[in-house]
Order: sequence, then C-alpha cells, then structure tokens
Amino acid sequence: MARTKATKKKFTISVIAEEYGVHPQTLRLYEREGLITPSRSAKGTRYYTEEDVERLELILNLTRDLGVNLAGVEIILNMREKMNRMQREFENFLEYIRENVAQEMFSADEQTKKALVPRRRIELIVKRDLSRD
Repeated sequence: MARTKATKKKFTISVIAEEYGVHPQTLRLYEREGLITPSRSAKGTRYYTEEDVERLELILNLTRDLGVNLAGVEIILNMREKMNRMQREFENFLEYIRENVAQEMFSADEQTKKALVPRRRIELIVKRDLSRD
C-alpha cells in the first residue's frame, strides 16, 4: 500500500519514550515548557510527527550530550527558528532582486535607446605628458 506525501507518520508518546530512552513524563514536561508541541487526537492522545521527533533529538542532544539546561534549550531553539526565518526572508529578497531588478536594468537600457535625447557614452581620455618619461 503506497503512502501519499500528505500522509505523515505519527508516533504515540509511549513509542517515542521507548525509542529515545526517556520517561513519558519528560516528554510531557518538554511539552509544558513549550519545547515540543505534539498534535492531539479528539480523545487527547499525543501524536508526534517526524518534525517533532527531529526537534526532540536536538533537545536530547543539547541536554544529554552538551549539558544545556531547559532554559538554554529554549533560547537555542528560539534563535534557531529566528535564523531560519531570516534565511527564508533573505532568499525571498534575492529571488525578488533576480526577478525584478534584472528586468528593470535591461529595460532601462532599451529605454535610453528610444529616448528623445539619447544618452551618449562618455569616455575619459587621459593624456600623458610624454616629456616627463
């Protein structure tokens, strides 16, 4: 049975807790602190997406391997989100420049050829004093 791209894998809290060797209460704490936000079913069951799992892996790496406390984890995650947002904005800006400014530059060149008083190209000629050589 083939999965469509719209269908995402979802995992329950018990599966995630066992897979990563953490107590389910730890995952609930991370949720209360706003570090992860699993979706909920109509009955209130937590479901973790692959993105939630990646974020959890980052949290566990920071806390277990690097010794960062939860306040530090929150700051790091917020900074990371801001950096990603800035990166997207920068890429959108570059795309705008590529699409619009380049067109304006080329169309401006065509407009100067059609102007009533054409702009002449000015060249600077430097005369050298040959007697000094």
